[in-house]
Amino acid sequence: MNLLQVDIAHSTLAGLRSRNEDFVGAATPEGAELDAKGMLLAVADGVGGHAQGREAAEYAVRNLLSDYYATPDTWSVAKSFDTVLGASNRWLLATARKNREYAGMATTLTALVLRGSRYYVGHVGDSRAYLWRAGVLTALTEDHTWPHPELNNVLRRAIGLDQHLVVDHADGELAADDRFVLVTDGVWGTLGDAGMSELLARHATAEGAANALALEAVRRGANDNCTALVAHVRAVPHSNLRDTLDGAQKLPLPPPLRVGEEIDGLRVIEVLHESRLTLLYKVARGSETLVLKTLRPEAGDAESVAALVHEEWLARRAVAPCFPQVVSHPARSCLYYLMTWHEGESLKARLMRGHRFAAEEVAAIGLRLLKAVGLLHRLGIIHRDIKPDNIQLGTQGQITLLDLGVAASDGDQLGEINNPGTPSYKAPELFAHGTANESSDLYACGVTLYEVLTRKYPYGEIEPFQTPRFSAPVPPTRYRPDTPEWLETILLKACARDPGERFETAEEFALALERGAYRPLASARRMPLVDRHPVLALKVALGISLVFNLVLLFWLSRR
Repeated sequence: MNLLQVDIAHSTLAGLRSRNEDFVGAATPEGAELDAKGMLLAVADGVGGHAQGREAAEYAVRNLLSDYYATPDTWSVAKSFDTVLGASNRWLLATARKNREYAGMATTLTALVLRGSRYYVGHVGDSRAYLWRAGVLTALTEDHTWPHPELNNVLRRAIGLDQHLVVDHADGELAADDRFVLVTDGVWGTLGDAGMSELLARHATAEGAANALALEAVRRGANDNCTALVAHVRAVPHSNLRDTLDGAQKLPLPPPLRVGEEIDGLRVIEVLHESRLTLLYKVARGSETLVLKTLRPEAGDAESVAALVHEEWLARRAVAPCFPQVVSHPARSCLYYLMTWHEGESLKARLMRGHRFAAEEVAAIGLRLLKAVGLLHRLGIIHRDIKPDNIQLGTQGQITLLDLGVAASDGDQLGEINNPGTPSYKAPELFAHGTANESSDLYACGVTLYEVLTRKYPYGEIEPFQTPRFSAPVPPTRYRPDTPEWLETILLKACARDPGERFETAEEFALALERGAYRPLASARRMPLVDRHPVLALKVALGISLVFNLVLLFWLSRR
């Protein structure tokens, strides 16, 4: 059976404390709700030393277990966590303001969702989530604490602590025999990672491991409550692209739609884009505004259908605010898919309107772009068409990376459906029949940021079907003399001809932008004048030649 199967067990002990202020819970739905929302597990640790710590922990967990499943199926897990935990945070703060007895009530919380073939973690405080895979224990969360010389670590983030709650998120692929371990600080602080690893290796079942972790922590004198929840993944469903393709190929293509027309309860508000193959509409579903993507009726061949379904399949994997989220629509009768609508305009449109981006703006855009690209790469997805047209800048400065139409994923058996990429943003090795990879995506990011800053390309504009020759990239200061040296160094490294001279990962690229002028990259060796300023070099050469000839003529005339 192609179902998610998980064994779950927990143990929670007061230890040396007079009262257990930890709380643990899990929800394991079945059927459509399991497919849409997944299993939810959570542990919380009421802030010690305050009255109502237990109440805060129990309220946060129970509220999450109930309200998470009330959020729309179209929401990402991260958005659902942020919404539900934000409401809990506001309730705890409001209650503390109204009643002095509840002053200071707060709690840590670490939650895990297992859905389909992926896991999602939401976390605030110093409870922890771990993944035990192939005998290796990996922490999935980072403690939100301040070091203190006299006390154990002091919380800097918790539910009920501050008006503005920030939740950390992480996600990844599931594998059969994975074990997820959620523990409060009484367990991890006493046993350490090594002690936990030893116990997990000795106890093969979820129940045995959970009991052993809590009991051993108490036996070793833990000075806090000890709670452990273990989820052992027995079977993981596979995202079967072949089955999805077979089903989609049976759906007819919708006719071309005009503004005001409806299909499957979706009313067309605007035709956003028309290309040779695809159509993009802005549509309304009740009070929701969505984007509908489909094919032209004349483009309904098997390869184009496979491309559209493949794009939807990949888009469903990219679950993050920096991507349009695929929206389920049970009433769908034709071949199309729906995405969330994001206000704003593309970077290309902003450039066309004449906006001049400052260096700081370029760096900020780069950081957000590289976060999105890094997430794709961790999912094994190569975008292959990163450019200003496909990057939307929101009203609050947020970035949305669009269009997975030519993206590729690890393990895909699909051939080249389209000619991937736009020539001016394609890495040099791709013109020599190389394969698109993380490095070519990062090159496209570099060219994009270069263009946003200068309105030019580092190697000049490249036309379709042109076979370009790559010498050295033109320094951005040629077009923008006010470009800081640190930013020029970063852009030239990102756009380097040789893949070995570029950034290796999106995270490395982002770190260089984040450090900026405070810890700049070492400047590359200065390029020869002929590479940096070929016209100037030619003028200098002609000037020298002219002077030499004049001297020669003068010398000959004296003889």
